[in-house]
Amino acid sequence: IKFSLNLKMNNEEIICFDAFVVYHNVVLGPAKGGIRFSPYVSFGEVRTFAEIMTYKNALMGLPFGGGKSGIKFDPYKMNDFTRIAIIKEYVHMIKEELNSGAYIPAPDLGSSPQDMSIIYGETHRPETVTGKPVIIGGLPGRLQATGRGVSHAAKLGIENILKKDIKKTDVIVQGFGNVGRWTAYFLHQMGARITGLYDIGGIIYNKKGLDIEKLFKYAPTSKDSIKGFPESESISAEQFFSLETDVLIPAAVENVITGDTASAIKAKLIVEGANDPTTAEGEEILLKNGIHVLPDFFANSGGVVASYFEWRNAKSGNQTCEKEVFELIDKKIDTVFWQGMEARKRLKASLRESFFSISLGTLIEAMKARLWI
Repeated sequence: IKFSLNLKMNNEEIICFDAFVVYHNVVLGPAKGGIRFSPYVSFGEVRTFAEIMTYKNALMGLPFGGGKSGIKFDPYKMNDFTRIAIIKEYVHMIKEELNSGAYIPAPDLGSSPQDMSIIYGETHRPETVTGKPVIIGGLPGRLQATGRGVSHAAKLGIENILKKDIKKTDVIVQGFGNVGRWTAYFLHQMGARITGLYDIGGIIYNKKGLDIEKLFKYAPTSKDSIKGFPESESISAEQFFSLETDVLIPAAVENVITGDTASAIKAKLIVEGANDPTTAEGEEILLKNGIHVLPDFFANSGGVVASYFEWRNAKSGNQTCEKEVFELIDKKIDTVFWQGMEARKRLKASLRESFFSISLGTLIEAMKARLWI
């Protein structure tokens, strides 16, 4: 679905924003996927991410299909009144999709739990949106869920692919928004050394490891930059990607590891915290250089796993504590990791191909059960 959101301002000016909603495959259930706010969002991008959500939900055994939506505006340059009006108009345009349960949005790039509360305020049905603030029916731990999943996937990869002790492992993280900061936080708690961080404002490095708890105080929100953090040195993007490290976690935007950048990477394991951060050409170079890649639709699935429990609780009235949410995410990631490793051994394929084979098998089986094929 492509449509325009048109708002009349006080000065009689009319402002327009393109919006997109994509359902990729809904054989397993309603379309589930976040809503992206960005001046660069496009129909092609939303379509790609909806497809990733199809494979992610199938891989994790969730009763959801693949969906995604986006609104083309800069959320960081918009005043609150206009931002709220944009979201309300978005809900108005797809209200039937939301109320019927056909599409269930959640926070994504540029959107927040507060934005999800606006959607809930328009539909008045808690199951129509996930990622809401906890006080109004959101799930404790949902904010940290994607980072929790990425960090646990990284831990499994470190211990079972690299065969290393996590406490003797160096990690660099590209991105310090919601996913990057919580990934770094949990890995730091596990004992890993986070030696490099890269956000939109700057890149910092400390060979002995950065103090993530101090960084949380220095840059308390995703809008704050890590640039100038006292216990670090500033480095360039080229230096960051060529750092001698065990693990690189791209946790910001898509198309970061490309045919142009992959050859400089010295990490032994890539854990995709962002959606679609590695191009086909980039991955070909990584694999040729013996670098393992845990794919996005596995590694960053913690968010949608948590969303499932929030959605289920909203429909049933159940409640779940933060500790239980993290345990549920870890258990799901554990189970699917070993399924992927078994498929890798059986197929003699890359990690991406191995996890994809599980997703594809589930989708084919479901389509046969529904007589779609």
